[in-house]
Amino acid sequence: MNEATEFLIYHGESVLFWVVFAEQIGLPIPAIPLLIAAGALAGAGKMSVWAAVGLPILASLGPDLFWYYLGRHRGGRVLSFLCRISLEPDSCVRRTEQMFFLHGVRTLIIAKFVPGLSTVTPPLAGMFNMSLRRFLLYDGLGALLWAGVCAGLGYLFSSQLERLALLLAQAGAAFLQVLVGSFVVYLGYKVFQRQLFLRELRMARITVDELRKRLEAGDEVAIVDLRHPMDLEVDPHMIPGARHMPMEELDQRHHEIPRDRDIVLYCACPNEVTSARTALMLKRKGVTRVRPLEGGIDAWRERNYPVEARPATAAAPTAAIRG
Repeated sequence: MNEATEFLIYHGESVLFWVVFAEQIGLPIPAIPLLIAAGALAGAGKMSVWAAVGLPILASLGPDLFWYYLGRHRGGRVLSFLCRISLEPDSCVRRTEQMFFLHGVRTLIIAKFVPGLSTVTPPLAGMFNMSLRRFLLYDGLGALLWAGVCAGLGYLFSSQLERLALLLAQAGAAFLQVLVGSFVVYLGYKVFQRQLFLRELRMARITVDELRKRLEAGDEVAIVDLRHPMDLEVDPHMIPGARHMPMEELDQRHHEIPRDRDIVLYCACPNEVTSARTALMLKRKGVTRVRPLEGGIDAWRERNYPVEARPATAAAPTAAIRG
């Protein structure tokens, strides 16, 4: 028996708990392989089935509650923070908002299976005033399904996984070095890709001071608010004269954007990544005079520039979330 296997057998429950805890708090540590390994140990009689399933549920509860209360009391600041640290700037936040918008609380049940979503869903639930009881029910169901499916796979294929572990043990340290090296290369590539994107973005954007001066001078500038409807419900204020047009609707509505003037796009992400991606998409559709607003709506507010209430809407998009 190799040292790694011995360590996992004797300390597996502690390792399982803390790895799941770290992943749910937001660290880029994949917990699913360990859940499968725990299930395999349970299938071989070297770990309790209850520990293989129950510990991940307990380990995820604390971080999820932490993010839920941060979302409830800090709102958009939490999502701005997650957007800043994400290797995929603001895409995981936007994707989660869209899932909440379409599927409501059921998003919590599947979120843990989708990389990046498990950290974003709890603060969103808090932001949109989901009751604690409702949150714990659906989040707990999601954790049970996640832990049960992953550990169950390991349990069912425990003999095959044990043979695989022996083969990997025979490969020795070389395999571990390749695995770690591959992860480092992937992480480095994502960071490099992010920096290239942000550098390109800095060359194209317009500052809030410049936009303010142009509006005061009476220049014809069309302003488009790209925020998701859920963001706009939490923060129902817009830059004066802006038209709300979510990014998800632009394929069908881009013809509403005038071609004879400058277009300024803004969103809620501090890196204005949604605006930049939308600008690239609009240029492909012939809208060439388009620039993202540096810092988005938050930068506009920091300068104490005026905002106006959005027009009243007939239905609340978060009705399926609250309870």
